[in-house]
Amino acid sequence: MENETPLYIKVNEKDNVAIIVNTGGLPKGTVFPCGLELVERIPQGHKVALRDLRQEDPIIRYGEIIGCAAAPIARGSWVEESLVTLPTPPRLEELPLASAVPKPLPPLEGYTFEGYRNKDGSVGTKNILGITTSVQCVAGVLEFAVKQIKEQLLPKYPNVEDVVALTHNYGCGVAIQAPDAIIPIRTIQNIAVNPNFGGEVLVVGLGCEKLAPERLLPDGDTGRLITLQDHHGFRSMLESVMSQAEERLASLNRRQRVTCPASDLVVGLQCGGSDAFSGVTANPAVGYAADLLVRAGATVMFSEVTEVRDAVHLLTPRVVSEEVGRDLLREMAWYDNYLQRGQADRSANPTPGNKKGGLANIVEKALGSIVKSGTSSIAGVLSPGEKAKQKGLLYAATPASDFVCGTLQLASGVNMQVFTTGRGTPYGLAVVPVIKVATRSALMEQWHDLIDINAGTIATGEETIEEVGWTIFHTILEVASGKKTTWADRWGLHNDLCLFNPAPVT
Repeated sequence: MENETPLYIKVNEKDNVAIIVNTGGLPKGTVFPCGLELVERIPQGHKVALRDLRQEDPIIRYGEIIGCAAAPIARGSWVEESLVTLPTPPRLEELPLASAVPKPLPPLEGYTFEGYRNKDGSVGTKNILGITTSVQCVAGVLEFAVKQIKEQLLPKYPNVEDVVALTHNYGCGVAIQAPDAIIPIRTIQNIAVNPNFGGEVLVVGLGCEKLAPERLLPDGDTGRLITLQDHHGFRSMLESVMSQAEERLASLNRRQRVTCPASDLVVGLQCGGSDAFSGVTANPAVGYAADLLVRAGATVMFSEVTEVRDAVHLLTPRVVSEEVGRDLLREMAWYDNYLQRGQADRSANPTPGNKKGGLANIVEKALGSIVKSGTSSIAGVLSPGEKAKQKGLLYAATPASDFVCGTLQLASGVNMQVFTTGRGTPYGLAVVPVIKVATRSALMEQWHDLIDINAGTIATGEETIEEVGWTIFHTILEVASGKKTTWADRWGLHNDLCLFNPAPVT
């Protein structure tokens, strides 16, 4: 809009750059109410220099150094990616641990949702039949069977929402005894006991794979196992899967939603297709909602190692104990070594879309990413694929890849996920509802039938972080209760499971 007031966002008083708010960016010669004049066109979300910067001067956003000027930058200029050098990451061995543990926020009582109570005490937000696999070889047979189950059996059991094939690319041709093999194995094991499966998961194996299918049985019940090499022909395989599935469908159909306290929620937080608005709109609002969930006694987990590593110095003071702090540093160090083995470093993280959205480097991205965690103390740390066993705010170590992170959070036991995006992604998970939050109003307008909540109103001053945070909190309760359906679930947009396997493939 030609008459739209030019706006920028400066996050911290120390900042010497700000991001342009206006959709489409602003042209050369634009003058802000404060008197700042643009000396060149700057796209939306990209940084403008608030003062003259000399070569090697620190560039500050969020009150932190995101890099140094690679050349002199005049006041009012576009601080684009090539002008920002990547600083050295925080030295892990020098970070303070548990030095500023936040005091517990006041309890938030009386909030409930309608969920499916399981025998082990966990609570599902969906009622799904899950059929897992021990090896990729059986995926074709299982996918054929699931299609038949959905067409012929599922309509007979109206309380069951879906049948999901938990297929993956693991199981054989792998170094099954390698130390890092525990990561994909426990991921598959733990996904099978996700609360939304109600303890009724089936296992389909081949019979000669390295990952013995018996290892995936949650309770050792071999009656849940179907081995294809034991069958005479495809029809026999199909009939076995369908017969076993019908038994489980009948059991799941008896599940009923009951009133559960909000403390039974296990919510994963993630961001994908991030932009420069992520750290000032959607992620802070999600962080506020995370604090509300923790106050209500729930479990909340944030992840993505490379999008934490460059801001970890802001997290280590918040851990509840030095032991938890050492756990956090252990995961950072493990990933540093993992990247080094692959002859890569943290600079590989930002995508072309991230940069187009105004993020200069991984430091700026990380500073905007960690605000999803809110302000609560960090109660525990999970290694990749490890199941959560405590409540409160947890750090679940995962790669930053959306689909790998989502898969690992499923293994850690989430029954809900909140996903922020600035560039836009139709990402979804079949196993749990995924609430998507836009960082910009323009994205919400463009993807009105893919995004669930708009946090772009924070940038324009229409709503506060707290107001959008409460909206996210209430939406979580509504979706968890089955009273509201996310757009991803409405359209059936669900990503494949993607295991994290750092062990050798043979």
